[in-house]
Amino acid sequence: MDLYGATVGSIQENCYFLVGDNNRETLIFDPGAEPETLKNIVKEHDLNPIAIVLTHAHYDHIGALNDIRDTYDIPVYQHIIEKEWLVDPAQNGSGRHPEIEDVISTKPADVHLEEMGNYSIGEFTFEMQHVPGHSPGSTIFIFKDHGFAIVGDVIFKGSVGRTDFPYGSHETLIKGIHKYITPLPGDTVLFPGHGGATTVQEEIDSNPFLNGTSR
Repeated sequence: MDLYGATVGSIQENCYFLVGDNNRETLIFDPGAEPETLKNIVKEHDLNPIAIVLTHAHYDHIGALNDIRDTYDIPVYQHIIEKEWLVDPAQNGSGRHPEIEDVISTKPADVHLEEMGNYSIGEFTFEMQHVPGHSPGSTIFIFKDHGFAIVGDVIFKGSVGRTDFPYGSHETLIKGIHKYITPLPGDTVLFPGHGGATTVQEEIDSNPFLNGTSR
């Protein structure tokens, strides 16, 4: 299994390409912006996209969704709580930023995730967990057999997701992190929606939002 990343857009969002062993089948996580950049990665690495998976539907994570979905004719997977966000700029946050064009999808997600736990898409099997607080539908994707997790904007290297947005809750976010992320093996690599990768143990040891020294 391979994992490629691209940092795109004005907010430097991380889009990830998870590549399996069967015919280069690929899950694309959070195509946030710069669709041509993302399509060039697909071409350069001879990838075979089979689905788009969203950690959450803030505008900086969905800006290239229309183009990528239409180009490869693949389904979009999204937590059901945010099902309206793809088509509503007031919900996904782009409507609060007059300097950018409203970010909307031409249609809702194809699969609305509701039941958490073990899940499969194609050859990929993983654990999904709902960790709200940054956004109501924030979802993390844990690949325990491979020692990593894609965590969106739930946790970052040395920080956690903002909770001053509508529907945000710092208390809820921290509770979810302690329930689903910190119990993972310490060497589990966390791939966040912004910034560099980190590990569970590094965040337990040094993240001020987890040890109570900051909010």
